[in-house]
Amino acid sequence: MTALGFLYPGHSAEDDYPRIEQLLGSDIRLAVVHTDIGEDAHRVDALLEMGSPDRLAAGVEEIRRSGAEALVWACTSGSFVYGWEGAHEQVRTLARTAGLPASSTSFAFAHAIRELGVRRVAIGATYPDDVAALFASFLKAAGAEVVGVRGSGIITAAEVGTWGRAEVVALAEAADHPDAEAVLLPDTALHTAAHLRDLESTVGKPVLTANQVTVWEALRLTARRVNAPALGTLFTKEPVIQVARG
Repeated sequence: MTALGFLYPGHSAEDDYPRIEQLLGSDIRLAVVHTDIGEDAHRVDALLEMGSPDRLAAGVEEIRRSGAEALVWACTSGSFVYGWEGAHEQVRTLARTAGLPASSTSFAFAHAIRELGVRRVAIGATYPDDVAALFASFLKAAGAEVVGVRGSGIITAAEVGTWGRAEVVALAEAADHPDAEAVLLPDTALHTAAHLRDLESTVGKPVLTANQVTVWEALRLTARRVNAPALGTLFTKEPVIQVARG
């Protein structure tokens, strides 16, 4: 059995993880530990505090007790808000604290883009425009070409967590761009695990969503590959390149 650990901020779409575990259909267990979200706000100062070392460290012992072989900070905005170098330092600190290979959802997106062999991407964010722009800058630092960014202006993860299939599909449709090779939906507060086939069918190209890539990233850290068509192209495509751990 492979056990994977996730630090998830607050309570919004954490039920995506047991759903993904079921869809993986393998000897893989996903352990989700909730961190204190602090102020629920897609605002830079609040996001920096949410991803601070002390808040993440508080959940590490429970992750260790779960027997996890790797750990991912399951938050996009609470990682990319630190910038490319700052997000690397966040992950390095988390790995040292946990004594485990570690990553974050922001790096999961960067690695998943490379896995698919795509370069041009469009972003459909739930965030306000200024926060969405920070994610675009992060992806550009990772070598992606961002051809479109659509923000939704939602301030709280709690509100994002209320969105259903119709809203999620509409976001992907609105964000899509003729030049984009993939569409990215970057909020782990957004329920997407049940809609990945619908999303890809609707836009006619790979769709990467936050909780999907977060689980894929944890598998990557443990060198596990699982073919799971219900989880989208990312979980069926043969690797384009091998990305080093870390």
